[in-house]
Amino acid sequence: MPQTHSNSATGDAAPLEIGERVVALDVLRGVALFGVFLLNMIALAEPEVLATSIQLDSLPTAHLDRIVLQLINWLLLDKANTLFAFLFGLGFALQMQRLDAYGVDAVRIYRRRLTVLLLFGIVHVLFIWMWEILHLYALAGFALLALRNLRTRTLLIVGSVLTLFGRIAQEVFAEFGGLNTWHGLPTPYSDAAASVRQALSSAGDYVGLLRETSRLNLIDYLLNASIIGWFLYVLGRFMLGAWVGRRQWLQRAADLLPGYRCVLRWTLPAGLLVEGISRTIFIEAQQRAPSWEHWFFVGRVLHLLAVPVLATGYLCAIVVAVHSIRGRRLLAPFAYSGRMALTNYVAQSFFLGLVLTGIGPGADLAGRMGVATILLLVIVAYLMQILLSRWWLARFCYGPLEWVWRGLTYGRWPPFTMHRSR
Repeated sequence: MPQTHSNSATGDAAPLEIGERVVALDVLRGVALFGVFLLNMIALAEPEVLATSIQLDSLPTAHLDRIVLQLINWLLLDKANTLFAFLFGLGFALQMQRLDAYGVDAVRIYRRRLTVLLLFGIVHVLFIWMWEILHLYALAGFALLALRNLRTRTLLIVGSVLTLFGRIAQEVFAEFGGLNTWHGLPTPYSDAAASVRQALSSAGDYVGLLRETSRLNLIDYLLNASIIGWFLYVLGRFMLGAWVGRRQWLQRAADLLPGYRCVLRWTLPAGLLVEGISRTIFIEAQQRAPSWEHWFFVGRVLHLLAVPVLATGYLCAIVVAVHSIRGRRLLAPFAYSGRMALTNYVAQSFFLGLVLTGIGPGADLAGRMGVATILLLVIVAYLMQILLSRWWLARFCYGPLEWVWRGLTYGRWPPFTMHRSR
């Protein structure tokens, strides 16, 4: 979440100067953005979405792909977006603190900021990326704004409950209450449905593919009430981020490193262990006929419990690393992409379409490459995003979409190019 400062001459709120930024926040955002990029591309290319199981199983890399997928799911699945949402809530707290300190109308400014983000998200989800998260972040942001006066301890308690059990509650209703079948519509996740979407993609039929992905969202996201579970889940992570922001633990990280190391020692192994058990249950249930029909449900619940624990371990590990010479040197490049998170996130959606679909100049590779190939491709693409972000920020104050977002939020366009003294 970008931060702001006040113009001392006018009393107006304006974007935070580069020198005032919390560098660890940009690094964390950049690392999380890589994980989101990788997992989004894998999700779109996986069986029953834009590819069939037969296609992916027949690839020469199929065995390696299965191993790589299990490792990625163990280490990154839902952890990257958890960290990303946490940082949004933390940024909210930092911005509200600064706006309140300068005596400006923080609520009005933040409400406008969320409205612009919601408009970005609606356009994004309707026309570009069916699983985009900006609209949901905006909606949860409005809820967080309404809850801004909660006591710090209440933020922690409610945020923890929502983070741990928001999506679990939705899973319980889906598993035992028939939430996924009440409407009588066939599941949009099947090889038959994937074949239809893939055929439209290969033919370059943008409108037809858009219609099918909208149908997928209608069934899975709205009628199956996934939006409720995700909304509570996102709001919980926002609240935990706001709680940490209020306590200024990231700004004071250099003084709190013993605490970060202590939390790291507990959360990282615990999260890896519980997530490992969850992955084992999934593998066993897939390879053998389960003796109990709810084993997949148990695996999903364990996964959802492990996610915030492991994400906390990653956050602490990154913060500790940033405050070491070697770690700072290794992680510093992520700050460039983190400072342009909105622009890079939307650009990733176009990259996914360009590689996996046949729309326009798209390569139409869905079903023709596996997870191992995707991992290498995303690493190269994200390195390019880091380099482009570094080049851009050496010449301009903000990323393109960040500049538009700020201008619409504050009602005036901030300086775009760098001012260099002669």
